[in-house]
Amino acid sequence: SHFGPELVVDDPRFEAMQQSRMTAIFALTFMALSQQALSAQVTPVQKIIQLMDGMLAKGKQEKHDEQVQFAAFKQFCDDTTVEKKRAIEEANEQIDMLKADIEKYTATAARLTKEIAEHDEDISVWTGDQKAATTVREIEKADYDALHQDYSESVD
Repeated sequence: SHFGPELVVDDPRFEAMQQSRMTAIFALTFMALSQQALSAQVTPVQKIIQLMDGMLAKGKQEKHDEQVQFAAFKQFCDDTTVEKKRAIEEANEQIDMLKADIEKYTATAARLTKEIAEHDEDISVWTGDQKAATTVREIEKADYDALHQDYSESVD
């Protein structure tokens, strides 16, 4: 009971092997029976016919069993093939969806990177403006403090 490609039930090599096996068994049986034939009630030819009928029935049963087993294995293979093809199709669809997501997120990342650069530039400008305004106010305060001291000394 094996499913390899070597011997299939309908293969001529299988039938030839079965026939040569049967011929060898027939020859051995004939030789053994011919020696016992003198004391037996059944003639050697009748005994050989009985044995061959038994071998024929056994051979047919074995062939049927192998065909049933092969059919079950073939059904398993067919079912597995359908299932695997469906799984591959689903995986390919998911891959396509994920590739679309990657493209979308890559575009979003590029857009946000550009916006961040613009914001960084704005922050730099605003920081510079703040420093300039602080410097102007410090100068104005120094001028005011000097003027205030001058007025305070003038009033006193």
